[in-house]
Amino acid sequence: MFEKTPPARTLNDEQRIDWLRLIRSTNVGPTTFRQLLNRFGTARHALDALPELTRRGGARSVPKIATRDEAIAELEELHRMGARMVALGEPDYPVLLAHIHAPPPLLAIRGSMTRNTPETIGIVGARNASAAGRKLCATIAAELGQAGYVIASGLARGIDTAAHKATLATGTIAFFAGGLDQVYPQENTALASAIVDAGGALMSEMPLGTLPRARDFPRRNRLVSGAARGVLVVEAAQRSGSLITARMALEQDREVFAVPGFPLDPRAGGTNSLIRQGACLVTCAADLIAELQTRRAPADLFREDAPGPPGEVE
Repeated sequence: MFEKTPPARTLNDEQRIDWLRLIRSTNVGPTTFRQLLNRFGTARHALDALPELTRRGGARSVPKIATRDEAIAELEELHRMGARMVALGEPDYPVLLAHIHAPPPLLAIRGSMTRNTPETIGIVGARNASAAGRKLCATIAAELGQAGYVIASGLARGIDTAAHKATLATGTIAFFAGGLDQVYPQENTALASAIVDAGGALMSEMPLGTLPRARDFPRRNRLVSGAARGVLVVEAAQRSGSLITARMALEQDREVFAVPGFPLDPRAGGTNSLIRQGACLVTCAADLIAELQTRRAPADLFREDAPGPPGEVE
């Protein structure tokens, strides 16, 4: 079905430790990680080369390279939580997320992921959503779930919470801004557990113990949009994280959908603006599904030049 998708392969234990050490080292993000693996072939060789590369780059201090013991401790703690570390290119890695610019090399995942499918829709919106907004979100999300779509969101208050709760039975994914052991907001701890118990998944690219900071939420938002065929925005102010997610969706060549709102409600300013800019107006799940049917199939998102997994899993 997805001829352009790289063949799924699995890291061995030692490779997984090396990958984790590399991505947890100072100044190594997803882009640098890929560059290092493409240059040196393996994470082990890249780790060996890091000090000299840093010296040549003029750095005044030696970079902190994550130790083997630190990597093993993180993997063991994930195991105790009932979670695991999944690498780019492995079967459990979200299908569409692998094809964004600079995908996370590793994702901590808690949950079964029995429905790892490209038929995923991201739903985001205001934390201070109105009762009507939450109700409409829940209705649309539930109908999408019944139509076979998995719902991705960020576990935030308001719209995110409504979307997750409405799709517990049909499949939902919550992306974290902090570590997988840091549920935010804490009031959604029970919801996070319910997602896992119902067969959904919790995901994070951040180290365990990392508290979510303001700058981490846009980074999280790119995962919500990147894992989905499109993003639906339900209530959002003109300056909000939801609009950042919509912008990232466009940059990732995903569809953007928006629910219109009353012009005098500040929570409708962002969604109405998106519609003026060309986002598809949605008032029910059927609107969104019909629009997707006129757009490219998921396989078409996989360009001939789309990057496959770097280094050791190519």
